[in-house]
Amino acid sequence: MAIPADRLPQNVPGRFYVDAQCIDCDLCRETAPSIFARHDESGYSFVHRQPVTPEEIALAQEAIEGCPVEAIGNDGEAAAP
Repeated sequence: MAIPADRLPQNVPGRFYVDAQCIDCDLCRETAPSIFARHDESGYSFVHRQPVTPEEIALAQEAIEGCPVEAIGNDGEAAAP
């Protein structure tokens, strides 16, 4: 499970985030390229745009479920994009 205290600083504010466990596997960027991007200097993914539509939210959730190291978090309804 992703750890909110370990959020990567490149994540945009909002409920979805990537934490320091990311291994740069590319799964999230393949699943939801409009939401996730790669930080080339450090070699990990981050949320560069929070999902807004139900379809984008579903893709972000799919990325969470597929992440092999559980590095993607969703703080639920607590923080709107």
